[in-house]
Amino acid sequence: NAPPGINVTLKPKKHLNQADDDAAVLRESLSDQFEVDHLLDDDPSLSFTRSGVGSDVVRKLRKGYWPVQDELDLHGMRRDTARDQLGEFLARAMRRKLRCVCIIHGKGLGSAGGEPVLRSMVHSWLEQKDDVIAFCAANVDGRNHGALIVLLKGALTAKT
Repeated sequence: NAPPGINVTLKPKKHLNQADDDAAVLRESLSDQFEVDHLLDDDPSLSFTRSGVGSDVVRKLRKGYWPVQDELDLHGMRRDTARDQLGEFLARAMRRKLRCVCIIHGKGLGSAGGEPVLRSMVHSWLEQKDDVIAFCAANVDGRNHGALIVLLKGALTAKT
């Protein structure tokens, strides 16, 4: 209720359709401004675990304890497209109750200046997603192949 003598006119809020609303939420949930300095290390064994997750999880992830159930190939995409595709892919993976996925970001060899832009951005975006429990470099014969194995929420309760 407004004080006497003050007119307040409320305008109805414009409602987006569900698909547009979901797309907007996904875009806003992944920021390019997230601090990535600690992710720019060239160590191919780079990994991430959510706080409170046991140290054995990354070891199991590297050894294939959870089979990869789907993959997304981002390499060659522009940053904005890659961010949107990653957000949509993770949302679909969670709806499908997937536990382990592979994200291919490439090595950055074709990037301007030879700097791997997508690699650091993908690491950053994954850290921002609460549904991501852990990730590590997808290594074959000890070599980094421009991809990450990602463990999603639900994996730890489903398989012990």
